[in-house]
Amino acid sequence: MMTHRITRRGAFRGAGLAAASFAAIRLGLIDEASGQTLSVEIVNTDSNSTRTLQALLRAKGWLEEQGLAARTQNVADGSKLMGALISGSSDICMLSGFGQVLAAVEKGGRLKVVAGAGVVPFQAMFTKRADIRTMKDLEGKTIGTGSLGALLHQTVVALLEKKGVDTKKVNFVNVGSSADVFRAVVAGTVDAGPGLYDVYDQKQKYGVHVPSDGEFWRELREYVYQGSYASDKAIAEKRDPLVRLLAAYAKLYRYISSPDSLDDYIRARQDALGGDAKQVAAEATSEWGFIQREQPYAKNLVLTEEQLRFMQELNMKTGSQTKILPFQQVADMSIALDAVKRLG
Repeated sequence: MMTHRITRRGAFRGAGLAAASFAAIRLGLIDEASGQTLSVEIVNTDSNSTRTLQALLRAKGWLEEQGLAARTQNVADGSKLMGALISGSSDICMLSGFGQVLAAVEKGGRLKVVAGAGVVPFQAMFTKRADIRTMKDLEGKTIGTGSLGALLHQTVVALLEKKGVDTKKVNFVNVGSSADVFRAVVAGTVDAGPGLYDVYDQKQKYGVHVPSDGEFWRELREYVYQGSYASDKAIAEKRDPLVRLLAAYAKLYRYISSPDSLDDYIRARQDALGGDAKQVAAEATSEWGFIQREQPYAKNLVLTEEQLRFMQELNMKTGSQTKILPFQQVADMSIALDAVKRLG
């Protein structure tokens, strides 16, 4: 029979591990019944506003407050998001367009929309060309977007169609993120492209303007700009962590929608992006002002059947979907509802 000698160092080490485990259980980072860590892998598209929100979430400690260990990866576009979720390397996307998710579900993808995020478009169409005064003037021009079917491309197509523009007469170029697209517009490598609101008040500085009907938040109010979506596997196996995660983000959305959040928003943007402090503060203040006016974030998380139907109808117009799927097949709002209940 083999015996194990317990040294003083080993005893202290064991006691330390036990104490750490007990502390983790008390914080909620380990489920006491199963012994499993309450962790979640997040993937988001990369943008200045997304990085700002992530920095503010960290600074406030709202993930830890929910007893959750979470790791976030930012990727360039929607196709990389889908790859991360389908492969299982990530559990959920918190902040991105989800038109491609609905199309993927029709093709057998095991994914569901679980919440709303930034539900009002933050974008405007920017251009340096003096001859582009309305959206109709974009026929025959080159527009920078993300990959076909992803958020940037889909929002542009939705607005072009609403304004009677023949999208067959537009040349779409995959440039990358909204920040990449705006840089391409400023450089003149594309004729026009969507940019986020953070640069809207600095049009003169960059030598760009917005067509008279090119403000997405006014012209495309019915479009659900961003949502959160997860794999069916994550929903089945990590429901509690997902509920906690959505609760933390709901707290974030409520806070940034309040007039008390400006200073923290500026600091978070500086932490996330670095660079010239004066410039960063100006962009953050501009974007924060937009948030106060338009209240674009889903403070109660839940999306409706009508909102999801509109997005599916848009997919059918662009050819990425062939039929409207039942709400229960493409969405699970019970996670969002439970997250809101956690906040009281």
